[in-house]
Parts: sequence; C-alpha cells; structure tokens
Amino acid sequence: MKLYRVKNKKQSWYGESIGILILDATYPCIPGNVGNASTFSFPVRYKVVKGASIERLIKVKDMTLLSSFIDAAVELQEEGVKAITGACGFMALFQREVSDAVDVPVFLSSLLQIPFIYQIKKRKIGIITADSKSLTPEHFISVGVNKEIPLLIGGMEDQKEFREAILEEKGTLDSDLIESEVAGVAKKLITENPDIGALVLECSDLPPYAHAIQKEVNLPIFDFTTMIQYVHTALVRNEFQGFM
Repeated sequence: MKLYRVKNKKQSWYGESIGILILDATYPCIPGNVGNASTFSFPVRYKVVKGASIERLIKVKDMTLLSSFIDAAVELQEEGVKAITGACGFMALFQREVSDAVDVPVFLSSLLQIPFIYQIKKRKIGIITADSKSLTPEHFISVGVNKEIPLLIGGMEDQKEFREAILEEKGTLDSDLIESEVAGVAKKLITENPDIGALVLECSDLPPYAHAIQKEVNLPIFDFTTMIQYVHTALVRNEFQGFM
C-alpha cells in the first residue's frame, strides 16, 4: 500500500491540475470555451477575479485589477492546483506580476505560445482577437513576444453576434453565427496575407471554432486549449502502455 502525505495544509481536496482565472462576466460558455469545464479531459478549478469585467480588462486596461488577480491566483495555489492559467488573452497584462506572486507555473494568455510557434514555423503569425483596437504592444511585451516576430491581427469586435453575445453580454449566443463570423475573419486575414504560417486565437471564446477555422484556411491553429493541454501533460505524466 502506498503512503501519501499532506503537502499543503490549506488544501482540503485533490485531483485538479489546472486552476483557471476567469473574468467577472456573464455569457454562455459553450463546450470548447475555457470557461466550460467539459472542454477538458481532466478536472480543472475556476476562480472568478472579482471586479475584472470585460470593460475594465479589455477596454480600460485597468491596472488596479492587479491585486484582485494576485489574490485569486494565491487562492488557487492554496487550493492545490499545480498551475494557473487564464480565460482571456488580455490577461497577458498581468502575466509577470501574477507569476512572481505564486510558486506554481502561470500562463495567463494564449499569446504566450507565439515565440514557440515562430521557432517552429519561421513565418508570419496571424492573431485573431476579441478586440483588435484594444490589443496593444504592451500585451505582447508582457508575454515575451519581441518586435522581431512578425504578427498580423484580425479582430472580432465588428462582428455583430460576437460583439453582442460576448463583449456586450446580451445573455444569448448563436454559436453557428459566431462560427461563420470568425471563419470569415480568418479567411480574410489569410487572403490578404498568404504568407501567414499559423494562427493564434487570443480569445478564450474562440477555441470551439478552431476546427471550422482550420477547415477554412488549412493552417495550424493554436489557442488556449492547445496551451492548457500541453502544460497539463507536463504536470501530470502518465506511464506509457504498449509492447515490444
């Protein structure tokens, strides 16, 4: 019989590898969205960042939210998660500070994948974001993306269903309409920039449509789910099964 020991005296339950900081917002999070636990094949734990509305994080870039992000991350760490991610790419603003505040790995934004992607593709990288007007150089600098990496950005802010359902939180979401909208944004971005080698979906609401986007543009698609699954696999290694 194996002997197990308590490692964290503040932890009262076990088995959740990834903690997810989520916005203080209300709209339907469908399967594939980071805000839907059934997206993942392993248990995750959520923590709302109090006061971190879409408006304050994306539009205002309210740096006074930092203490709320740190408090939520510390709570997740105390609850026993092995790593902490985010549920909005614009959380990149707080990547360094939150990482410094806890001992577990922190990866708040899907934009963190960009340097890795560029090393394996060495071509321009397309970004599809919730709001291209609000995505600034500061977001990229905070996650280690330097000016040498060529980026091209397409935004969803002018797409009616996406804007109203998510950015304006109207209370309903037509998934088929959003799929059509984001596939159209991706196709336009690639048509105008055929030298793009991969796409990154900044927004945690867009992974449900990664398959449709890839079908449209035939490129590698990276998003929050590719990042979270990658980190989880490193944190929770399973014994290989097979034969010789």
